[in-house]
Amino acid sequence: MTRKAIDSPTLSRRIMSAEAAAALIAPGTTVGMSGFTGSGYPKAVPMALAARIEAAHAAGQAFQVKVWTGASTGPELDGALAKANGVEFRLPYNSDPLARDRINRGEMDYFDMHLSQVAPMALQGFLGPLDTALIEVTGITADGALVPSSSVGNNPTWLDRAGQVILEFNRWQNPALEGMHDIYSVGLPPHRQPIPLVRPNDRIGSPYLHCPADKIVAIVETDTPDRNQSFRAPAAAETAIAGHLIEFFEHEVARGRLPPTLLPLQSGVGNIANAVLAGLLKARFEGMSAYTEVLQDGMLDLMEAGKLDTASTTALSLSPEAAARLNREMHLYRDRLVLRPQEISNSPEVIHRLGCLAMNGMLEADIYGAVNSTHVMGSRIQNGIGGSGDFARNAYISIFMAPSTAKDGKISTIVPKVSHVDHINQDVQVVVTEQGLADLRGLSPRHRARVMIANCAHPDYRAALQDYYDRALHNPYGGQAPTLLTEALSWHQRFIETGSMRA
Repeated sequence: MTRKAIDSPTLSRRIMSAEAAAALIAPGTTVGMSGFTGSGYPKAVPMALAARIEAAHAAGQAFQVKVWTGASTGPELDGALAKANGVEFRLPYNSDPLARDRINRGEMDYFDMHLSQVAPMALQGFLGPLDTALIEVTGITADGALVPSSSVGNNPTWLDRAGQVILEFNRWQNPALEGMHDIYSVGLPPHRQPIPLVRPNDRIGSPYLHCPADKIVAIVETDTPDRNQSFRAPAAAETAIAGHLIEFFEHEVARGRLPPTLLPLQSGVGNIANAVLAGLLKARFEGMSAYTEVLQDGMLDLMEAGKLDTASTTALSLSPEAAARLNREMHLYRDRLVLRPQEISNSPEVIHRLGCLAMNGMLEADIYGAVNSTHVMGSRIQNGIGGSGDFARNAYISIFMAPSTAKDGKISTIVPKVSHVDHINQDVQVVVTEQGLADLRGLSPRHRARVMIANCAHPDYRAALQDYYDRALHNPYGGQAPTLLTEALSWHQRFIETGSMRA
């Protein structure tokens, strides 16, 4: 792109400092910010806002804001505002450790929700008014159209709902991102429109975001990289999980239940997900596609190797090394990548139509297949449900993965009863640990329990799980899913009291 990044003369006159822009955000108001997994979030204005909040607190003045985003962001946003005790309320997802501590201490209200539901609930007014949208962009055209950044998230909704808009124009973002986005709106009931996507790479909307010029009150120029973490080499347990899952895919292809190209991949965030993608790099599958909410390093590797033809996402959640590689070689990827609003990337309608293979992480699963993705020991939020529920309920195959133990073996990932339920057993079809894979499709609860214990539990806990289940079978109350109510959560209580789930 050879033109200036801000071509609009009207909007060029609204360039100001981050401090001046932050002064336009009033205490007690709600701010919708861009950002999704450390990509495309505003960096300068939140830092300036945090400094303003700290100064107000030092002067004995109350100052907090409500923050809405696409998902998690970076330290300049969530971290800075949490450190300043500047967030009264947060949705829909958080992974920042400082914010997590405040949430778990009851100092910050947090609404953990399915990511596909954020935009509709905001547009319907269920979440209350949105005072300010603070959005990172890559450029502004002469007619005022906004070139989105490295994530889209809920940005179209924030621009539509907000009373005023502050833009951060980030020169670090590659100008070649222009044209890679596909912005489409479905509207609201009773006039909501179908989403005419039948392939992951279909383009159905506009490459630009749009906002009335009179709503834009400030533009702040920055030159700051996204802050996504580097991925380490897969651990032995993660490699074993990947091996079990790829063997399962090969089995499904052999049985005629999956095509040789597989079906569109959805992969959650983290080292296990990247280990699975690394395993696919060595597997025999070709011509694959992805319909997901984040594009991580492993998918970029698959594209570079010619194994992944196309990918649809709402965010480029790449390590610094992979982001640098993408920026150097954007011409190789720009026609194969599509970035969409998360209302579309996480749409149950599209996920079901395309038949996605949903691969997500978990904290724990119980012997009947229910999964906890979010709460440690039933109470302390770790991150959030994110998009895992959007994909799990609507996928062609719903898969959850984790090592069989945590905390150096002091916690069993497979337990008699999960301490918090994010995914009911009807939404969980396959569970994988390094011990093996449990295919739960079509199985009764009692059959599920036998398969989960035999295939997924760690040997250190397998006998105890079997003992629990055997005794539950003789519960006088009986039941389809035999449960000892006085013992179902005793493993978690034992950990809280002794530091280990082992008896």
